Amino acid sequence: AEMAAARLSGTENRLVSLPLSRIRVIMKSSPEVSSINQDALFLTAKATELFVQYLATYSYKHGRGKEKNALTYTDLSHTAEECETFQFLADILPKKILASKYLKMLEKEKRDGEVRESNDEGEEEEDEDE
Repeated sequence: AEMAAARLSGTENRLVSLPLSRIRVIMKSSPEVSSINQDALFLTAKATELFVQYLATYSYKHGRGKEKNALTYTDLSHTAEECETFQFLADILPKKILASKYLKMLEKEKRDGEVRESNDEGEEEEDEDE
Protein backbone atom coordinates (compact mmCIF):
# COMPACT_ATOMS: atom_id res chain seq x y z
CA ALA A 1 0.00 0.00 0.00
CA GLU A 2 2.88 2.37 0.78
CA MET A 3 4.37 1.73 -2.67
CA ALA A 4 1.05 2.64 -4.31
CA ALA A 5 0.86 5.87 -2.29
CA ALA A 6 4.45 6.73 -3.21
CA ARG A 7 3.70 6.07 -6.88
CA LEU A 8 0.57 8.21 -6.65
CA SER A 9 2.39 11.17 -5.09
CA GLY A 10 5.14 10.79 -7.69
CA THR A 11 2.52 10.94 -10.43
CA GLU A 12 0.85 13.95 -8.77
CA ASN A 13 4.18 15.76 -8.65
CA ARG A 14 4.62 15.23 -12.40
CA LEU A 15 1.11 16.59 -13.07
CA VAL A 16 1.95 19.88 -11.32
CA SER A 17 4.87 22.18 -12.08
CA LEU A 18 4.66 24.16 -8.84
CA PRO A 19 6.47 22.75 -5.77
CA LEU A 20 3.90 21.19 -3.43
CA SER A 21 6.13 21.76 -0.38
CA ARG A 22 6.13 25.53 -0.99
CA ILE A 23 2.37 25.59 -1.49
CA ARG A 24 1.94 23.65 1.77
CA VAL A 25 4.07 26.29 3.57
CA ILE A 26 1.95 29.11 2.11
CA MET A 27 -1.29 27.33 3.04
CA LYS A 28 -0.05 26.66 6.59
CA SER A 29 0.85 30.35 6.99
CA SER A 30 -2.89 31.01 7.32
CA PRO A 31 -3.89 30.87 11.01
CA GLU A 32 -7.20 29.12 10.15
CA VAL A 33 -5.39 26.16 8.57
CA SER A 34 -4.37 23.39 10.96
CA SER A 35 -3.88 20.42 8.63
CA ILE A 36 -3.77 20.05 4.87
CA ASN A 37 -5.31 17.11 3.04
CA GLN A 38 -3.00 15.74 0.29
CA ASP A 39 -5.81 16.05 -2.30
CA ALA A 40 -6.54 19.65 -1.28
CA LEU A 41 -2.84 20.46 -1.61
CA PHE A 42 -2.63 18.91 -5.07
CA LEU A 43 -5.85 20.60 -6.27
CA THR A 44 -4.73 23.99 -4.94
CA ALA A 45 -1.40 23.60 -6.75
CA LYS A 46 -3.10 22.56 -10.00
CA ALA A 47 -5.68 25.39 -9.79
CA THR A 48 -2.90 27.92 -9.12
CA GLU A 49 -0.91 26.62 -12.07
CA LEU A 50 -3.92 26.83 -14.39
CA PHE A 51 -4.70 30.34 -13.16
CA VAL A 52 -1.12 31.52 -13.81
CA GLN A 53 -1.26 29.97 -17.30
CA TYR A 54 -4.58 31.72 -17.99
CA LEU A 55 -3.27 35.07 -16.73
CA ALA A 56 -0.10 34.74 -18.83
CA THR A 57 -1.94 33.65 -21.99
CA TYR A 58 -4.59 36.38 -21.66
CA SER A 59 -1.95 39.04 -20.98
CA TYR A 60 0.15 37.90 -23.94
CA LYS A 61 -2.80 37.85 -26.36
CA HIS A 62 -4.12 41.25 -25.24
CA GLY A 63 -0.77 42.98 -24.66
CA ARG A 64 1.95 44.51 -26.76
CA GLY A 65 4.40 41.69 -25.97
CA LYS A 66 3.19 39.84 -29.07
CA GLU A 67 5.13 42.33 -31.18
CA LYS A 68 8.34 41.35 -29.38
CA ASN A 69 7.23 37.72 -29.03
CA ALA A 70 7.56 38.06 -25.24
CA LEU A 71 5.30 38.49 -22.24
CA THR A 72 6.19 41.68 -20.37
CA TYR A 73 5.42 43.01 -16.91
CA THR A 74 3.57 45.86 -18.63
CA ASP A 75 1.27 43.31 -20.31
CA LEU A 76 0.49 41.76 -16.91
CA SER A 77 -0.14 45.09 -15.17
CA HIS A 78 -2.31 46.27 -18.07
CA THR A 79 -4.40 43.08 -17.76
CA ALA A 80 -4.78 43.60 -13.98
CA GLU A 81 -5.93 47.16 -14.60
CA GLU A 82 -8.21 46.67 -17.62
CA CYS A 83 -9.73 43.19 -17.29
CA GLU A 84 -12.45 42.85 -14.64
CA THR A 85 -11.54 39.20 -13.99
CA PHE A 86 -8.02 40.16 -12.93
CA GLN A 87 -8.67 43.51 -11.21
CA PHE A 88 -8.08 41.95 -7.78
CA LEU A 89 -4.40 41.75 -8.83
CA ALA A 90 -4.09 45.51 -9.45
CA ASP A 91 -2.29 46.11 -6.11
CA ILE A 92 0.11 43.22 -6.75
CA LEU A 93 0.81 44.21 -10.38
CA PRO A 94 0.82 48.03 -10.33
CA LYS A 95 1.68 50.00 -13.46
CA LYS A 96 5.39 50.77 -13.62
CA ILE A 97 6.23 54.44 -13.24
CA LEU A 98 9.55 56.25 -13.05
CA ALA A 99 10.87 56.94 -9.56
CA SER A 100 11.05 60.66 -10.38
CA LYS A 101 7.35 60.66 -11.36
CA TYR A 102 6.47 58.79 -8.14
CA LEU A 103 8.40 61.30 -6.01
CA LYS A 104 6.55 64.17 -7.72
CA MET A 105 3.23 62.42 -6.95
CA LEU A 106 4.24 62.08 -3.29
CA GLU A 107 5.21 65.76 -3.15
CA LYS A 108 1.87 66.75 -4.69
CA GLU A 109 -0.04 64.58 -2.17
CA LYS A 110 1.96 66.15 0.67
CA ARG A 111 1.24 69.68 -0.61
CA ASP A 112 -2.45 68.86 -1.10
CA GLY A 113 -2.56 67.50 2.46
CA GLU A 114 -0.96 70.68 3.82
CA VAL A 115 -3.43 72.82 1.87
CA ARG A 116 -6.36 70.80 3.30
CA GLU A 117 -4.98 71.11 6.84
CA SER A 118 -4.50 74.88 6.55
CA ASN A 119 -8.05 75.20 5.14
CA ASP A 120 -9.39 73.24 8.11
CA GLU A 121 -7.50 75.52 10.49
CA GLY A 122 -8.86 78.58 8.66
CA GLU A 123 -12.43 77.30 9.06
CA GLU A 124 -11.89 76.78 12.79
CA GLU A 125 -10.61 80.36 13.16
CA GLU A 126 -13.70 81.67 11.36
CA ASP A 127 -15.92 79.68 13.73
CA GLU A 128 -14.18 81.28 16.72
CA ASP A 129 -14.76 84.77 15.32
CA GLU A 130 -18.54 84.29 15.07
